[in-house]
Amino acid sequence: MGSSAALIVALAALATGCGGAGSDTGATKPPAGDSATKDSGSGSGSGGAVVDKGGSDTVFRTEERFRQALPDPASMAGWTPRSANAEIEEAPEPAANCGQDADWYCARIARGEANFEAVGEEAQFDLTAFADRSAAQDACRKEKTWSAKYTEAQVPPVPGVDSHAYYRNAGGLDGLNLFMCTGTVVAQVLLEGEGSSLDPATAHSLAQLFASRIHKAAAAQ
Repeated sequence: MGSSAALIVALAALATGCGGAGSDTGATKPPAGDSATKDSGSGSGSGGAVVDKGGSDTVFRTEERFRQALPDPASMAGWTPRSANAEIEEAPEPAANCGQDADWYCARIARGEANFEAVGEEAQFDLTAFADRSAAQDACRKEKTWSAKYTEAQVPPVPGVDSHAYYRNAGGLDGLNLFMCTGTVVAQVLLEGEGSSLDPATAHSLAQLFASRIHKAAAAQ
């Protein structure tokens, strides 16, 4: 990521249930049973070119913008909030200094996350912000190249964003990672759990919720 310093702020409003960008619906608890086949081998992945499906040119660089974009307890019925924070880079790395490696977030200007738990399943929402659309698209291309070595997860496309998903097993935990690229941000929904079902339907539902909040936050004045 480079040597840039970051100002970390706790998004207390998210952790305690105060508002973000409204109370969207659609989030569901992780389903019981094993409705998804997990594989830690080297599958086909979800590589390929990034498709720019629009999105706002709004730059996410403030705590308030992240609070609006990240899911809050009101929108996550059935899930218990665990933590939320944002990191604002005080000296972002110039995009020209970033190479072609897996460090896809090199030129980020800010990052935020919100974490929830339900029935042994953890859901983490990450939002990485860049200074402009070009830098975000570059990060998306690098992430897709890096993730192509993992097994593709059959999660339906998320309307309005370029998205892909894959399974990754590490440290005794199963993970389903879903990435979305829109405007000046890259967003991730990570489902994780020991022996978790990691149902693609849950990932898709949470991703739709997240995408809706990101778009509303970008449109907010």
